Amino acid sequence: MTPDEGRRRPRLPVRYRLLAIALLPTLVVIPVLLGATMLRWNAKFDGILISKVRSDLTVAHQYFSRILESTSDDLTALGESVAFHAAVETAVPGKPNGQLAGLLNTRRTALGLDFLYAARSDGTLISAAGGRAPDRADLKWPVIAKAVQGEPAVAIDIFSGAELSEIASRLAARASLELIPTENAVPSETDSNSRGMVVHAASPVMLEDGERLLLVGGILLNRNLEFIDTINDLVYQPGSLPQGSQGTATLFLDDVRISTNVRLFEGKRALGTRVSAVVRNSVLGQGHVWLDRAFVVNDWYISAYEPITDSHGERVGMLYVGFLEAPFWQTKIITLVMVVLTFVAVAAASVPLFMRWAGGIFRPLERMTDTINRVEGGDLDARSGMPDLGDEISHVASHLDDLLDRIQKRDSQLRSWNEELNTRVEERTSELREANRQLESTTKQLVMSEKLAAIGEITAGVAHEINNPIAVIQGNLEVLREIVGDRAEDARTEFSLIDEQTERMRQIVTKLLLFARPDEFSGGEEASSTDEVVRDCLPLVRHLIRKQQISVREDLHAETLAAISRTALQQVLVNLIVNAIQAMPNGGELVLTSEDQVQEGRNGVLLSVADTGTGMDPEVASRIFDPFFTTKKGTGTGLGLSISHMIVTEAEGTIKVRSTPDAGTVFSIWLPEFSAFDD
Repeated sequence: MTPDEGRRRPRLPVRYRLLAIALLPTLVVIPVLLGATMLRWNAKFDGILISKVRSDLTVAHQYFSRILESTSDDLTALGESVAFHAAVETAVPGKPNGQLAGLLNTRRTALGLDFLYAARSDGTLISAAGGRAPDRADLKWPVIAKAVQGEPAVAIDIFSGAELSEIASRLAARASLELIPTENAVPSETDSNSRGMVVHAASPVMLEDGERLLLVGGILLNRNLEFIDTINDLVYQPGSLPQGSQGTATLFLDDVRISTNVRLFEGKRALGTRVSAVVRNSVLGQGHVWLDRAFVVNDWYISAYEPITDSHGERVGMLYVGFLEAPFWQTKIITLVMVVLTFVAVAAASVPLFMRWAGGIFRPLERMTDTINRVEGGDLDARSGMPDLGDEISHVASHLDDLLDRIQKRDSQLRSWNEELNTRVEERTSELREANRQLESTTKQLVMSEKLAAIGEITAGVAHEINNPIAVIQGNLEVLREIVGDRAEDARTEFSLIDEQTERMRQIVTKLLLFARPDEFSGGEEASSTDEVVRDCLPLVRHLIRKQQISVREDLHAETLAAISRTALQQVLVNLIVNAIQAMPNGGELVLTSEDQVQEGRNGVLLSVADTGTGMDPEVASRIFDPFFTTKKGTGTGLGLSISHMIVTEAEGTIKVRSTPDAGTVFSIWLPEFSAFDD
């Protein structure tokens, strides 16, 4: 498409574009900004609600903690009182102590306890308030065990129905609740609850004769409406919530409401109802504090739940505070409606004004456009005829007419400039020829630099590869030092290894010289039996295999000769086997396989070296053949696999890697079949 055709492509008329520009802020930008503002306001509003319910939970938690602390402090004060010690001293062994029982009963009532008893450090019961006590103190309770050791303790403990009945049948009856089917709750296999949540406290009392007694008391929280109403009154004082909202507080045993001021209907408390499944999983299952909206019995509340743990450190219940969400939701809706109505009123008043202003702009522009079209059509006498009224558009129209008058005068000047431009183009063309010549010279230098860089890389590779034969030579020289003398015949294998490794170094240097000066060296293609090369490689690394306690499994079935020299293939295999051994520092299995395989219509041999080592992630595996890339920081050069890849590629073969982290790595090498008739 030519520039003229693109210029003549139909576009939206200017009047519509100006109207869009005029109305865009009012009908698009402002609604978007209002929407974004309302979204942020809504998030901030919700954040304030969550912040409030978090502070409400803090108050409830502090009161709950204070109940535990005051219960422990009250028992400690009673144990240290003169009246308690005097009552204990009047006790006659083997007979009921009426004075002590009366004191305990009086203090139980004053302290608001549901049971209070004294026992010896072995658990034997001495006396109990109102006869509410088990037959003997259970020393398995952590709070009682701490008191036996001389340390007062208090905690939340869950008593079974039988344990409550042992203390007092009234407590067991008070703890019993029928479970009420609750929407969104986890399905339950039972329809009742007999357990009780108890503020369990114990305090040691040291007598003058050195004997240690135990004071044990507790408050049953099931149906303890005074306790939960006090929390609600502390958290949600009059005026703390907007009209229509309602604050609630609840104590849960597991997920069952055992004390609450949440109502079901007609003022009946929702005792026996259960918390929703999502809250249960988060608070009881994962131990998180819930700060969000939640469905409570029959409505949505802004809620806060925290787990309650017993003396064994297990999550046994939850403490909840929250307030009705509906009034705040209504406030949001009213605010949103007011914003929308205000926007509609502003838009209705401003849009007609904007359209009038836009008309004062696009009408003169349309007139000037018509004039330009007539000039392009060949009417050089066409003019807009608009006077300069002092505004920008009329000023442009007046200048347009002046410009049209000057067009013909400038035509001759344009021709002169065209000739001058041609001269300058010729000058620039000559300069470009010179720049091109310099570029060719620079390119030759770059080619030479690349070749020198390649020679440097191969030289570094040769230095790396010489390390392996030298290590073998040094290892076998150590053996020769041990078997000198007439036993030289025993070192025949070691002499052979030294010869093979020396030849390997010579082949590496030959390849370097061949790459650097190919005109001076040439060599015929060589063939090798892959299975023989694999078996010959194993003695070279036998000491490493024994050191790492690695088992070797061979599965060699290739019969085809590979088109690669024996030394080059041995170099690749030794490198891969050493890498596999290093990948199994704690032992493992090295698997060497070979088979004849046809790829892309060509006969060849497939070799694989597999280990059960540490493996590699995909990112490392993708870079494993890059020069100087290594995962052996401080011990590797990063050239072994790069050189192996180069050797296989030069033999027209392929080398691939497949690795899984912590599952091992497999290197697969395919080499074409050797043919004596190939050039």
